[in-house]
Amino acid sequence: MAARPRVCLKISVTWSSGLSPDPTARPGLYLHIPFCRRKCPYCDFYSRADRVELIPDYHLLLTRQLELFVAEGWDQPFETVFFGGGTPSLLSAKQVATVLEAAAAEPGLTADAEISLEVNPGTIEASDLSELCRAGANRLSIGVQSFDDARLRQLGRLHDAAGAIGAVDQARRAGFNNISIDLMFALPNQTVEELEADLGSALSLETEHLSIYGYSLEEGSAWAGRPDRAPVDEEIYARMYEILHERLDQAGFRHYEISNFARPGRECRHNLGYWRRRPSLGLGAGAHGFQASGWGRRFWTPPDLDRFATALERGENPAADLECFDREGAMREYVYLALRTADGIDEDEFVSRFGIAFDEFFSEPLQKLSGRMEREAGRWYLPWKSWLVYDRLVAQFL
Repeated sequence: MAARPRVCLKISVTWSSGLSPDPTARPGLYLHIPFCRRKCPYCDFYSRADRVELIPDYHLLLTRQLELFVAEGWDQPFETVFFGGGTPSLLSAKQVATVLEAAAAEPGLTADAEISLEVNPGTIEASDLSELCRAGANRLSIGVQSFDDARLRQLGRLHDAAGAIGAVDQARRAGFNNISIDLMFALPNQTVEELEADLGSALSLETEHLSIYGYSLEEGSAWAGRPDRAPVDEEIYARMYEILHERLDQAGFRHYEISNFARPGRECRHNLGYWRRRPSLGLGAGAHGFQASGWGRRFWTPPDLDRFATALERGENPAADLECFDREGAMREYVYLALRTADGIDEDEFVSRFGIAFDEFFSEPLQKLSGRMEREAGRWYLPWKSWLVYDRLVAQFL
């Protein structure tokens, strides 16, 4: 029998990280909304299409869990908020506002907080977008995935290309000036020409950010184990990735993380917090969080809606420990996350956090990766082409 995670009976938060706490590292708040109208066949995230009857009261469970975390010592204002899923746009604007009001009351939101919400074009109306903007959301991540109608049907999406384009236009009219589009590439039998057409459509919408994820067959998804749903071969994958980088670079986007591209200053601050190993609080069934005191501690709320609701109705926090780090484990995870980004590893920050130079502790992996990693202006990083084999390269540090 697998070991059961320890229940978080008390969370004492000092917001330190390693040897030198960073007083500017404000936490992020992630809220998992595990509902969908229909489960996409490629998705392995925790979401339920058969429990929509729980949606009307789910936001109250989120605020209740937040209250319990605050009572346990979580007291730093949030710098970012991210509603993810699932399909967060199945919540009403009033429900979103209720959650944001609770977070603003205690522990608080910073004055310039980035408040992101994932939206699926098939689940949102223009009036909903206007209300979300008034509720406090200031960044949208729109799950387009493709601008090809046949491909969208294959992916099980509820919208078509016209609906995706309309959603971006409606978001602009509603007042959003920070919009991201999600796309996928390397889809089953996808051609380079199809990818280029998707890119052209995306660029024509002039959004501030693009997240473009390489498709893979995930265990736990409906397509798992189906050879006819396999991604394109490695050679085509590499060519597609090169096209993404070059075309978006020409269009003024910075390739700042393996799968993310942004116009200057429009990087997703919430996700940057994850990659920089900053504290985060996760609320909702299936949500993860990170406490940065000591060498770090990861915790989660198990992905079980009934267990989630029952615990909160009893006044208990359903969050449970996943992993507590020692110094070496923290260093290895820091490197694993930082090398996903174009900024990579800051030598001074590494010494400040861990009390040893990066190239001293990891001298052996660096020798093995000679020619793959670059060092410039006090930073070590992987050039973007090395991200194609990121898993293989970063394994040297683990």
